[in-house]
Amino acid sequence: MNAFVVLALLSVVGAAALFVALALFLRAIDLTLEDIGGPATRFATPSNYLSKIRLGVRAIEKQTDALGPSVTKLNNGLGAILGGLKAIDANLAGLIAAVSRQGRR
Repeated sequence: MNAFVVLALLSVVGAAALFVALALFLRAIDLTLEDIGGPATRFATPSNYLSKIRLGVRAIEKQTDALGPSVTKLNNGLGAILGGLKAIDANLAGLIAAVSRQGRR
């Protein structure tokens, strides 16, 4: 056999061994995560607390989706109020200065 053929066969065997080891370790990680988080079934009742927390967080996420546009509108309204409050602040500063000048006389 040629040395290049032997090296090519060794490379193929090494790559296959790497993929088999990767698949085995990923399956072990998946089993561990299922033990922690419960089965990944969509319509089954959660079997442990982590699954219940996951479903609760998902429900909160769905229920608060409508807040985004409302908060944006509220922020725009508060920005307009900020402009008005700055004008009031300037007017009150002028009034205080005028009263102070008048009190010195």
